Amino acid sequence: MSIQPVDVTYTAIATAENGRDGRVASDDGTLDVVVNPPKELGGSGEGTNPEQLFAAGYSACFQSALGVVARKVKADITGSTVTAEVGIGKTPEGGFGLTVALRASIPHVDRATAQDLLEKAHQVCPYSQATRGNIEVTLTAD
Repeated sequence: MSIQPVDVTYTAIATAENGRDGRVASDDGTLDVVVNPPKELGGSGEGTNPEQLFAAGYSACFQSALGVVARKVKADITGSTVTAEVGIGKTPEGGFGLTVALRASIPHVDRATAQDLLEKAHQVCPYSQATRGNIEVTLTAD
């Protein structure tokens, strides 16, 4: 798999202090959050965590990609939602890895059409392109 060139039109910038037990902020100040490990990983669970931030970004990006492919085939995705579940755990090699489950509710189309739209959005979404071949991503139409 080769790396595709990108004509960058926007760059997001965020800085973390103290990793998983600190703070993350964007350079423009619109994002400024306390991060703490979840209780399941031995943390306090009092702030957000990188997996929640990744789930938020992936679900928003995938919803937009869904809109792009739906417009091409004139499918009505009004009232649709995309939920991303990001799991973290140990790999057999002793490191940590991620999994993603994307679940979409698209009320105005049948399940087969919804699943087809998800598969097409998965080809368009930049998050899907970045994770392809690196982590397990499952797609489910509710």
